[in-house]
Amino acid sequence: MKGAIPSPNIWNTPQVYELENRAVDPEGLVEAAMAAVRPLTGATVLDVGCGTGYHLPSLSATAARVIGVEPHDDLVTLARRRCRALPNVEVHRATAQDLPLPDASVDVAVARWAYFFGPGCEPGLAELSRVVRRGGTAFVVDLDSTRGAFGRWFSRSVPSYSARSVESFWTRHGWHTQPLDLRMAFERRADLEAVLRIEFTPAVAEEAIAETRGLELAYPNVLRWRHF
Repeated sequence: MKGAIPSPNIWNTPQVYELENRAVDPEGLVEAAMAAVRPLTGATVLDVGCGTGYHLPSLSATAARVIGVEPHDDLVTLARRRCRALPNVEVHRATAQDLPLPDASVDVAVARWAYFFGPGCEPGLAELSRVVRRGGTAFVVDLDSTRGAFGRWFSRSVPSYSARSVESFWTRHGWHTQPLDLRMAFERRADLEAVLRIEFTPAVAEEAIAETRGLELAYPNVLRWRHF
């Protein structure tokens, strides 16, 4: 799709990414942190880069309406299948830079590990400013590359990534940042290893597997938000 930016993990291995989604944040810290800033009850919620729609059912439990946006055809099909019994959920094939929504039509926008990674995402930020109503809030959940083994593995896998530039970008655009100490908890060792192999380069992934014992690992994140 024109303007789509391929994701190196979920686009190529959605089955493994599903295992990752199941493992991340068993305590629900992300949802609690967002709710403390802006509750979703009764809101129209937009999930940007919704992938297979993993988070759409939980969002729909409190929101009045949930809209998922995803540019990858196969993932859109999976998301629609997952949510076909939920009357307040709809999924569109579209990009963050060209949202198929009217102006001022969304109360809350959420992007988890999708598109909004710092410099270069200005077109998507402009779209958020267009579709989020006055008094609404946008959230971005992202990895914190400055903390822990996970951040170190990421930095080695993506040496061009500059955490300082990213933080400066979000501060300059008026976003707030809160650290989140998440974790991943797996049922099987094979699942943990498969997830590490889609997150990092092959050499770094094997080192991460060797360093990680058991079925859990720390996953430092940040929650960013802006009120409109």
